[in-house]
Amino acid sequence: MTINTKIKHHQAQLKKCTQCPDMFGPPVTGNPIASPIMLIGQAPGDKEIIIPKPFAWTAGKTLFKWFKQLGVDENDFRNLVYIAAVCRCFPGKKPRGGDRVPNLTEIKTCSHWLNAEIDLLQPKLVIPVGKLAISQYLSVKKLTDVIGQIHQVELNGIQVDMIPLPHPSGASTWHITEPGKSLLQNALQLISNHPVWKKQTE
Repeated sequence: MTINTKIKHHQAQLKKCTQCPDMFGPPVTGNPIASPIMLIGQAPGDKEIIIPKPFAWTAGKTLFKWFKQLGVDENDFRNLVYIAAVCRCFPGKKPRGGDRVPNLTEIKTCSHWLNAEIDLLQPKLVIPVGKLAISQYLSVKKLTDVIGQIHQVELNGIQVDMIPLPHPSGASTWHITEPGKSLLQNALQLISNHPVWKKQTE
């Protein structure tokens, strides 16, 4: 079985998952591509489970603008980078607005899908987006402590380079005010200069 076939089989199983009673499905996946680069988001929003694809709404527009700076448009990005997430279903809304953050039980339950993808893909470059995704792998009290740097991390027994990005949410001003604005540009430059990114996009 080829790796692409394995990924398609994995995603077919993932899309049937109904383990979290307070989450809204169906589970969302990116394109089933064998890429050495993974982008890991938080969880889909209410629009993404209908469309259905990750980063398909407002936050996605901002995210793909960032990568457009590196010469890669949305369609190319979706076919060059494996898009995953900490949780694959929509967590629902908070009582006072905004999306609910997945709880620890939901994160743990969904983690076996993400770990299976890491095992399958053996990525060399991982891009966690937003504090929830970053905190699964790095100790992060403030985004300013981790964004704009390359971190060497061991994931499931393999060494990867991790370059975190802030969440592109319209509810956050972190990436459009200093020092976040400059740290975001530093992070994008690190991604652009990374040998795996260069090879994947050449």
